Amino acid sequence: MPRILQADVDEVKARTNIADIIGERVALKSAGVGSLKGLCPFHDEKSPSFHVRQQVGYYHCFGCGESGDVYSFLREMDHVSFTEAVERLAGRIGYTLHYEDGGAAPETSGRSRLYAANTAAAEFFRAQLLTPDAEAGRRFLGERGFDAGAAAHFGVGFAPRGWDGMLKALTAQGFTREELSNAGLVSTGQRGVYDRFRGRLVWPIRDVSGQTIGFGARKLFDDDQGPKYLNTPETPIYKKAQVLYGLDLAKRDIARGDPRRVVVVEGYTDVMACHLAGLTTAIATCGTAFGTEHIKVLRRVMGDDNASGEVVFTFDGDEAGQKAALRAFTEDDRFNAQTFVAVAPDGMDPCDLRLQRGDAAVRGLMDTKQPMFEFAIDRKLGGFDLSTVEGRVGALRAAAPIVAEIRDQLLRPGYERVLARRLGMDPTEVRSEVERAARGASAPQQVRREAPLIDAVTGAPVVAPVTLASLPRSPDVAVERDALMGALQYGHQVDQALLNRALEAPFRTPGLDAVREAVAAAPDRTRAGWVTEAVNSVREPYRSLAGELLMTPFPARDEERAVATVADLTRRLVLRQLEREKQELLGAVQRVPAESDGGRALRMRLRDIDAERQRFAES
Repeated sequence: MPRILQADVDEVKARTNIADIIGERVALKSAGVGSLKGLCPFHDEKSPSFHVRQQVGYYHCFGCGESGDVYSFLREMDHVSFTEAVERLAGRIGYTLHYEDGGAAPETSGRSRLYAANTAAAEFFRAQLLTPDAEAGRRFLGERGFDAGAAAHFGVGFAPRGWDGMLKALTAQGFTREELSNAGLVSTGQRGVYDRFRGRLVWPIRDVSGQTIGFGARKLFDDDQGPKYLNTPETPIYKKAQVLYGLDLAKRDIARGDPRRVVVVEGYTDVMACHLAGLTTAIATCGTAFGTEHIKVLRRVMGDDNASGEVVFTFDGDEAGQKAALRAFTEDDRFNAQTFVAVAPDGMDPCDLRLQRGDAAVRGLMDTKQPMFEFAIDRKLGGFDLSTVEGRVGALRAAAPIVAEIRDQLLRPGYERVLARRLGMDPTEVRSEVERAARGASAPQQVRREAPLIDAVTGAPVVAPVTLASLPRSPDVAVERDALMGALQYGHQVDQALLNRALEAPFRTPGLDAVREAVAAAPDRTRAGWVTEAVNSVREPYRSLAGELLMTPFPARDEERAVATVADLTRRLVLRQLEREKQELLGAVQRVPAESDGGRALRMRLRDIDAERQRFAES
């Protein structure tokens, strides 16, 4: 397959703002001059350690060590090939790629074809909604208060009742049956290959970047023997445990909200109703319970690093809805944000509430929300007869562990009083039981000593990566560290001759010296992308250290002061080298006869060093 010309690879990367690409999945905020930070998308964390530096097009996580450029980000997040990552970004900016040997753009395969097939299917379904055969689908929407504009906004479509209408349409566009099967769009039975979705109203399910990855389809006709809702099966691009319907539409308002609020509802029409009523941060799971993977996705989009955000779960008032709320409660401690439950009057879902009582009633749900802990306590107490002593004691023992789980030490005493009031018991007794439950939950567990990791190929122990935190603490190390940090971040703006001179001599710290070698070897520090190549060329176990040096916010008020500081640090390195050389020469002078040729040469070199030191000291 023809390869993309390297010049085009570089050009696409230069024209792409890495913060825009990462910002579609991670809420980023300022972290100093030229640096942004957010919750890492590669591992679960409570406080942000993932940094993005737009100027150099690089990201690095100080928690798990993941780092790279915009291409590596897409490859890791979406599991695409390098070529697919370049082609996707080129398509975003409208750049025409060229291939080696004058070859035309190749037919891409794998995940890119799955995205393309789902996009084509979404367009097919949308067009079908306008046909006479889709009358039942349009009536379904209309009866629930959704007009043509609402359907278009959410991309709702209709799957015709025939056996293979979509199959024929998409194969005519060049998609193979294997590709459509891998995308979850068709199934195979005794009669051959047929459309998975037939005679149904269809909602496109998109990832956080807005790409269609699957569908949810609602039964419309009585003779349909399938389930009420039918979703895309698991595919290489559709993982229901990680997908949240409506997040592509809600993410912007989630990130901008004050407080940052997410409203979790139960179905596609509930998401539509909430958005149309003004709750534009509503999302829903797709055919599965709200779980840990959903929380990870939401926390990154919310920037969930403090308790100022809100996650509001809306559930039906029936038994099933209450069980769903309690399942969500079991995951509560994974959020830093405060969690709430909102149950509509008469147990109506947001779609019915909007239809019967209007948009204001849907928005009013937020005024009646109940803290998740309070909701969980009430549900727990509901299983006991509080009119008896035995019932109250049993209820206390059942509810105390819930209060004991509250992380906020200012909130917990308040919920102890709430529980005491619910039970009609002495607050001191309640507090004692809560403390007993807390001690039981925090009982120390036996720590298992882990065996050292062994390289499967060499059989040698795996050396842990060197990080900034592991560096020795001394003035010399601080100068080397800050100088390299500045060289990586602002090396393209510093006098290159001065920087080359500063990087000539080895550094005293092995990890920093490995980074110095890579920066010194960079052929052109004014070229876009040089710093990524330099970091990637650092030998292990020091590459992670290089990534940290690149991403750590440089200690300066603005870019102008940063560049000036970097220039000063490079001069200090040169002066340190000259001082070191002078001391070595002074020792050598004592060992060589003064009138010999060697002695005269040493004294001349000492004069040159003093002159050079004077020039750098005055510059």
